[in-house]
Amino acid sequence: MSNEDSSPTASWRQEEGGLVLVLSGRWHRGSRPVNEEGGRQTKWPDSFETSELGEFDSTLPAYLLGRLREIEQRESQLAAGLPENLQALMELALGVPEQSDAKVSEEAATGLSSLGKATTHAWEAVGSVVEFTGQTVLSFGRFVTGRSSFRSRDFWLILQGCGVQALPIVALISLLIGMILAFVGNIQLANFGADLYVADLVGLAMVREMGAVMTAIIMSGRTGAAFAASLGSMSANQEIDALRTFGFNPFDFLVLPRLLALVLMMPLLTIFSNIIGIFGGMLVAWTLHTPPELFYAELLTAINPTNSSLGVFKSVFFGAAIAVSGCLQGMKAGNSSVAVGDATTRSVVASITSIVVLDSMFAIAFTILDI
Repeated sequence: MSNEDSSPTASWRQEEGGLVLVLSGRWHRGSRPVNEEGGRQTKWPDSFETSELGEFDSTLPAYLLGRLREIEQRESQLAAGLPENLQALMELALGVPEQSDAKVSEEAATGLSSLGKATTHAWEAVGSVVEFTGQTVLSFGRFVTGRSSFRSRDFWLILQGCGVQALPIVALISLLIGMILAFVGNIQLANFGADLYVADLVGLAMVREMGAVMTAIIMSGRTGAAFAASLGSMSANQEIDALRTFGFNPFDFLVLPRLLALVLMMPLLTIFSNIIGIFGGMLVAWTLHTPPELFYAELLTAINPTNSSLGVFKSVFFGAAIAVSGCLQGMKAGNSSVAVGDATTRSVVASITSIVVLDSMFAIAFTILDI
């Protein structure tokens, strides 16, 4: 097998003239892994042997630079034996002192240092959310006053994705949640002969909490993640920078239609979720010998316009939180596919966290207002 086809090999040999580093094979990106022989050395090589060295690119000097900088006993000059072009390149690279912060510090961070870094990151994250929310509000203000525009076709496509295409998964989860609530409630209420009040339990739980919260969580993993992935891909491909270059405001053109679409669809999806969840509870109650007519009559006594509108009211804020979280992480994503995946993950975590926090705040407010 010729040198051009052989694997890249680096072999340390101890000879009469001293320590020799023998380089052979073809050193190209995408070639076979480097075959190292002789173990790691702590002494600078006295000479190089390159008679069997084939073609090479930057892979070879990068390998040599990394290995030679690990050696403790370093000489001021490279040993002879390297090809002229490689010799000059290595001398130039080794002549530049390595930056002190180029390597990751192996020292364990102290507790106070870790606390300080965590606090700094948290403060920067809060600042980014506040800044992004403020820019979104300004963009919405421009839309209301007719000073912003976006493509209506994009808006209707996003609206379809947030609404009609989300109905199957919302229906499935809501139906199962309603059935679970009915089963669990019946186990306890049957002990007191109050099976009929399963209708009260399912109805109030769905319209006040579960319908809005479960729909919001579903949309966080489905639509919020999609927003982050699409905007993150645009950021990685520098499409957002291209929009700025052509004079378009990214918030008006990208964020605003997504925010409007999700805020408009969340109340409708919540109402749909409430209906399907109550229907699931009714099916379970029917199998447990509670006729649908009695279930429906009892449901009407438990639900009134006030408590039935609480979940729908909260869903508007849930939709805004999901859209802002998804778009924020997408716009702030890096320029690689890994960064897009990380942004998608962060958007789902941020969305669900904001939903839980908002729901807790609403629960406290509704308790104080006695509604």
